[in-house]
Amino acid sequence: SVIVSGNKAVVKLSSNDNILFPYLCEVLCKINPNFSKKLEYIENLKEKKFDAVIATGSDNSSKYFEYYFKNIRRIIRKNRRSVAVLNGKETNKEMKGLASDIFLYFGLGCRNVSKIFLPKGYNLDKLFEVFFPFQDIVNHKKYGNNYDYNKSIFLMGNNKLVENGFLLMKEDESLQSPVSMLFYEFYDDLEKVKDYIDKNADLLQCVVSKEDIVKKNTHFGETQNPQLWDYADNVDTIEFLSSL
Repeated sequence: SVIVSGNKAVVKLSSNDNILFPYLCEVLCKINPNFSKKLEYIENLKEKKFDAVIATGSDNSSKYFEYYFKNIRRIIRKNRRSVAVLNGKETNKEMKGLASDIFLYFGLGCRNVSKIFLPKGYNLDKLFEVFFPFQDIVNHKKYGNNYDYNKSIFLMGNNKLVENGFLLMKEDESLQSPVSMLFYEFYDDLEKVKDYIDKNADLLQCVVSKEDIVKKNTHFGETQNPQLWDYADNVDTIEFLSSL
């Protein structure tokens, strides 16, 4: 977005994501060699002056970013999560889509569903049936380590857990569940769920549901397939860059 809008990209890579992005940029530069003139990597933010900042981080690091870049035009992205609201009438196709929304990319993204709201009395076995195709995810070393660790911690705390060998489910009011865990909450009044989601709108990226929960619900199985006009955090990055 930075380059195609006519700006120069000065990039400081995340220590946890320093391979894929440079590779993609390398591919782009092969397609259009002129792009290489508009791309620069730095190790330290103090190395270079810049006119605007787009930064992504945790809730804690975002506070640091807001302070550090307080005199610069900026987009600071914080932690967000996604939720799903079920009514019990979902089709098998929709339920399989929900499984993808939960498990793709190991559930690490802000567009991954980390919590589901279920109608009171909902049978959790319905969920495990559609989750089963993702059972091999636990064989990934880091995911498996998280599964074993979280299971041990929560059981030592005498927490009630439901698990199937590759996913832990815990009834919890929080939005952000740990890796390998899915939070759920039962409801008997959909309006209360709508109010909760409205109050926490700034913490949410996607709301998956057949119900009229928000202005624009995300369809089951589509959280990881945003359209070009689905702006992250509802911020139009191109408009921001074009105004510099």
